[in-house]
Amino acid sequence: MIVEIHPSSPGLSAGQPLAGVDCKSLTEHQDQRGSFTEVFQQYWSTCLTPTQWSLVRSEPNVFRGMHLHQRHDEYFCLIEGHCLVGLYDARPDSPTRNQWALYELFGTDLKAIVFPRGLLHGWYFFTPSVHLQAVSESFVDYGHDDNHGCRWDDPDLGITWGITDPILSDRANSFPPLRHLLADLANAAPSS
Repeated sequence: MIVEIHPSSPGLSAGQPLAGVDCKSLTEHQDQRGSFTEVFQQYWSTCLTPTQWSLVRSEPNVFRGMHLHQRHDEYFCLIEGHCLVGLYDARPDSPTRNQWALYELFGTDLKAIVFPRGLLHGWYFFTPSVHLQAVSESFVDYGHDDNHGCRWDDPDLGITWGITDPILSDRANSFPPLRHLLADLANAAPSS
């Protein structure tokens, strides 16, 4: 797994993990019958208390994201295939604000990434892939008012995806630039 962690703003140090993000190595126990792997444990003490689990299949060259949720935390585990997971810290009070991280994951080397609300996130699939995803708020509850996004290739994100022309949903094709998303979120925030 290759992990790149970079600041997008001067004065921030590169190489430190984004605040609140956990990348867990999973142990696959194999024998003549197959294998068994624990994919989540409460004792990990992550930010996530899962409410909904989903199994997602993606075709090659598919990009999902960049999404941002302000009310729920997430879990991502690639079960089969090869992908990139990109995170950008958009939390105003975070010590790693404006930094990004890029993880390369393989289904043959199981890892789980758990991250808190307020991080823009997206995943790109090189091959046919299957991943598990969990959230701390059910989709029926956040689907309309807490499902924000920005352009995956916005230069202000600074994420070096190394890809061109991925397959996007119609919604992701219409996402605004990062600066517009952040301005909209700031304008919608309750004043103190």
